[in-house]
Amino acid sequence: MLKTLLARNRAARYLIAATTGVVGVGCFAPFGLFWLAPLVWLGFFWLLLDADSTRQGLLTGLAFGLGFFLTGVSWVFVSLSVFGGMPWWLAGPAAFLFCAVMALFPMVAGYVFKRWQPAALWRQAMLFAALIAAVDWLKGWIFTGFPWLTVGYSQAAPSPLAGFAPLLGVHGLSLLVALSGALLVHWRVGAPFAALLAMGGFGLQQVAWTTPVGKPISVALVQGNVPQEMKFRPEAFFRTLDLYRELIRENPAQLTVLPETAIPVFIDQIPGEFLDELKTLARRQSGDIIFGTLTGVGENYFNSAVSVGNSPLQVYSKNHLVPFGEFIPAGFAWFMAYANIPMSSFTRGPEVQTPLAVAGQHVAANICYEDVFGEEIIRALPQAGILANLSNTAWFGHSLAQPQHLQISQMRAAETGRPMLRATNTGMTAIIDAQGRVSTTLPAFTTGVLHGDVRAYQGMTPYARFGNWLALGLMVALGLVGLSKRRRRTG
Repeated sequence: MLKTLLARNRAARYLIAATTGVVGVGCFAPFGLFWLAPLVWLGFFWLLLDADSTRQGLLTGLAFGLGFFLTGVSWVFVSLSVFGGMPWWLAGPAAFLFCAVMALFPMVAGYVFKRWQPAALWRQAMLFAALIAAVDWLKGWIFTGFPWLTVGYSQAAPSPLAGFAPLLGVHGLSLLVALSGALLVHWRVGAPFAALLAMGGFGLQQVAWTTPVGKPISVALVQGNVPQEMKFRPEAFFRTLDLYRELIRENPAQLTVLPETAIPVFIDQIPGEFLDELKTLARRQSGDIIFGTLTGVGENYFNSAVSVGNSPLQVYSKNHLVPFGEFIPAGFAWFMAYANIPMSSFTRGPEVQTPLAVAGQHVAANICYEDVFGEEIIRALPQAGILANLSNTAWFGHSLAQPQHLQISQMRAAETGRPMLRATNTGMTAIIDAQGRVSTTLPAFTTGVLHGDVRAYQGMTPYARFGNWLALGLMVALGLVGLSKRRRRTG
């Protein structure tokens, strides 16, 4: 009946594809329906198989992508309109255009699949999986990269497939999800394969890729919950200093971490007595405090994490900047004139930076959006034993962005075999263990401090050694096998 409907009504095909994309968002945080992911990509695969031409395959991929991204990253509108100050009549089309560009990636996958679709089902499944993983990987670096909603993130803990993360990384997980979904077209083949994958992932979770080293240290992750509309106002500056001073004083720890741009001025503009007090508070525990602020050299200024305390002052400056939010792409100055985004012309920090030596540990700091790039996080390994993310996701309000970002951090911890500390302004502040499981978290949009004891880890996972190369090798291998006996489509 469904095939008849699709044959008679092309609009129904694209509506079903878009709806499948919308349902796909449920695989990710905060919904966490990781088991649904193979079924969603089964639906996408089936729609492509049923398409009569490359044009239908292309439009099916586009419709799927529009449903997927317009639902999953709808928070782009919130950041542009509510907090960026852009008028709704411009923010709406801009957010739609952004999601439409993201939808081009599944569109390309649909076109290529139909153009070179093999005859055998198992070859079709291999080609489909290779294409889905490949376009996810491309999305992660083209135009500086936006790897949000990469399929593999749906399999962060507690999914059993998270066991593959230290081996293949998030793009390898995308490949496995798409392959298991495609094989489910033939239930007697797909169901046993999915079960084997789940058992294999569970078995890999028992492998100790990295090992703890040294004694645990006490950590305090500060969530200031400073409203975004007040953050950069001069009249709120001293209230912000008082807030963080009191939270730090009342919550002593060996390592205290504050959010991105917690102190929203250049470091040489911070009152000297405030910095001296931070040092004194840190030294109570023979420890250190890391906080987000701005640093500058000449005409260049950086989004930085600075440490003070028992160790000498150290600085990490953000390397991977967000287009429009932190730098203005060439030719888009007119667009930014309609927005009110402070500090939107940062300079990139060095590509390779030494981890911060604080509280007797080596901590690899990354700022906000940087932790969505797995191959950039592993640059600090094996020296770093702990990862720390400083974020200000107040830009995205009460949206899907915060739980999605936490899930991404889980994947980074699992890939590297390192605990991840997340200190955020409004959420989600969390401690993630070296297996990628959330140990504890603070409620979003509350003021508080998250306490815990964390041990550094040493050793290198296969992903930390080879990055995405293992996953890329599998993509190429499956793609070549899928294309080895193909039937060419036209029209």
